[in-house]
Amino acid sequence: MCAKKDIHDTSHITYESLLEGNKQFIEDTLKIDPHYFEKLANGQNPPVLWIGCADSRVPANQITNTAPGEIFVHRNIANMVIHSDMNMLSVLDYAVNVLKVRHVIVTGHYGCGGIIAAMSNHQYGLIDNWLRHIKDVYRLHADELDAIEDAGKRTDRLVEFNVIENVYNLCKTSIVQNAWSTGQPLSVHGWVYSLSTGKINDMKVSTTDNANLADVFKFK
Repeated sequence: MCAKKDIHDTSHITYESLLEGNKQFIEDTLKIDPHYFEKLANGQNPPVLWIGCADSRVPANQITNTAPGEIFVHRNIANMVIHSDMNMLSVLDYAVNVLKVRHVIVTGHYGCGGIIAAMSNHQYGLIDNWLRHIKDVYRLHADELDAIEDAGKRTDRLVEFNVIENVYNLCKTSIVQNAWSTGQPLSVHGWVYSLSTGKINDMKVSTTDNANLADVFKFK
């Protein structure tokens, strides 16, 4: 029986080992399907855009048991949807208007380092400007969060609030609202992934229109 690898021990990973791993991946894949890469190169038609955290422990395809080509992915620190982030907006625009995805999912995870950092009063450098958006989420829900005595549970709840607020931020974009106004089938969802169990927690904030937005955010 082969011994399981310790996921915390990355000493075996080198620049060369990554290239060797690629060779092994190709060999193993072609044994299963000799035409796999030919078919993959023909184009993509993913039904889902995943906006997730850059954390290396939250790979979209692996935790949803999907294959390459089935999820279009954008990742950043703490899965943020920021109205001035041209990177995220460009991905969203391409996914919605070119790929015609049917679902956009904001996926956070418990134990998120970005959330933990935002809850502190430390300065980390350039990233402080990014974390400030998470602090704004805390401000919106401060009464509930401050009432949670356990620091871990308070962090977990902010992770959930951060997903919920960023789902709303998605709905506020002209990209999503214009898709809805033309009748394009598009649903927006919020999930939180548990590193300790592998389970996805659906935040139950799925929506297919802008009805729940405050009037000031609605485009007519």
